[in-house]
Amino acid sequence: MGYHHLALAAKDMKATHDFYERIMGFELVKVEVAPIPGGGWGKHFFYRMDGDDKRFIAFWELHDTAGQEGYKYDLNEAAGLPPGTNHYSFTVDTVEELLAWKDRWNAAGLDVLEIDHNWCHSVYTRDPNGNMVEFCATTGSFTPADRERALAALDETEFKPSPPPAKMQPWPAAEKADA
Repeated sequence: MGYHHLALAAKDMKATHDFYERIMGFELVKVEVAPIPGGGWGKHFFYRMDGDDKRFIAFWELHDTAGQEGYKYDLNEAAGLPPGTNHYSFTVDTVEELLAWKDRWNAAGLDVLEIDHNWCHSVYTRDPNGNMVEFCATTGSFTPADRERALAALDETEFKPSPPPAKMQPWPAAEKADA
């Protein structure tokens, strides 16, 4: 079972649209304009990913809602969590495809962090709302020992770190790209 869509609030819908359509290559296909429970109204924008009409990322542009001037759009800031704790990750099939995303993000003027986690390889950046976005390629397989370790961690109360990443490389943004 997959998910249909992930819905998030947008701080600046035009900047969010530019990021997700121009940079990420997702296509805006639908908007629903509706009242919001508790007052106000919103526009709910749906972006199709990879031409798939079953998987979307969606953003709310909210209007006239109570407390709107105090909203926090970065999921971690809103929850009081360390940066990057809550994030969303999109899949790629190869490390080459992953590195192409790194280059695409850098060319768009975005900072990128690349991490080879030893079983998957990832690149990360932030969207205009401050949320961490990841592309990830699974590069390993899972063993019974991996499952045993994960099950044991459910009850652990002491720090027992995993092996360090095989690679952790920041890639600072290229000069800011023209919008």
